[in-house]
Amino acid sequence: MITAEGLSKRYGAKTAVNDISFTVQPGQVTGFLGPNGAGKSTTMRMVVGLDRPSAGSVLVNGKRYAEHTAPLREVGALLDAKAVHTGRSAYNHLLAMGATHGIGKARVREVIGMTGLESVAGKRVGGFSLGMGQRLGIAAALLGDPATLILDEPVNGLDPDGVLWVRTLVRSLAAEGRTVFLSSHLMSEMAVTADHLIVLGRGSIIADAPMKDILAAASGTSVRLRSPQAAALAQALAAPDVTVASAESDQLTITGLSAAQVGETAARAGIVLHELTPGNASLEEAYMELTRDDVEYSTGALTQEVAR
Repeated sequence: MITAEGLSKRYGAKTAVNDISFTVQPGQVTGFLGPNGAGKSTTMRMVVGLDRPSAGSVLVNGKRYAEHTAPLREVGALLDAKAVHTGRSAYNHLLAMGATHGIGKARVREVIGMTGLESVAGKRVGGFSLGMGQRLGIAAALLGDPATLILDEPVNGLDPDGVLWVRTLVRSLAAEGRTVFLSSHLMSEMAVTADHLIVLGRGSIIADAPMKDILAAASGTSVRLRSPQAAALAQALAAPDVTVASAESDQLTITGLSAAQVGETAARAGIVLHELTPGNASLEEAYMELTRDDVEYSTGALTQEVAR
């Protein structure tokens, strides 16, 4: 478990993380989202003691990271896959890490197998592709068989098979009762991987809720339908707080009514429905809505200029 209380980090006049409190629970995958510059990486670095908080505290499994006598066995972290000795082989890199905690060759070989590095284990890390470097970083995070995993952009550089592998891996680790704290800019992947989301904006928490609740809040009340009598149904649904849009002659998108209300209105009017689908926001849509006012590096002006 990871517990932060009043956590802040300032660099001179710049506040990177501003008085945030949250808990990352075991047994589920917690996604960590936010625009560039929101404070995600700084927060993760404070969790593992690489940055000292300006105020507040963060505990991992009940202790500050520095207080653990065998931190690799408590917390596995992937924060920078390039932070390795490029002249060493993958095997020797992991063996050197393990030596600091009494972790032997058997476990090194085991994590090499788990991460698909067998064919390159004897090669120097400096020649690794981005994807292979990520796999090595994940292997290092798993080395101590820790109860808590902190993974910053673990699918960066991986091919589709690798992305699926990471998804399956982190969900299986959570199912074992471990704590999994995961950041990613791939919204489609986060949507099918995370159970809970914490969203940062300009150093502050703007959402901390189960995935389903965040998606439901963003979806609002919208319904998509198809009917050969769409025009008649549009008239029947007309009301001050209801918006009806038509993309095609037999399609309607209704905002302001639930699917049940639309279906009941159609039934009372004797109108045939060929399709009736409640609207659901994607995670990307929900994320954009949440962070609209908290993007530090916006490309909106450029996007508008290109659209002209």
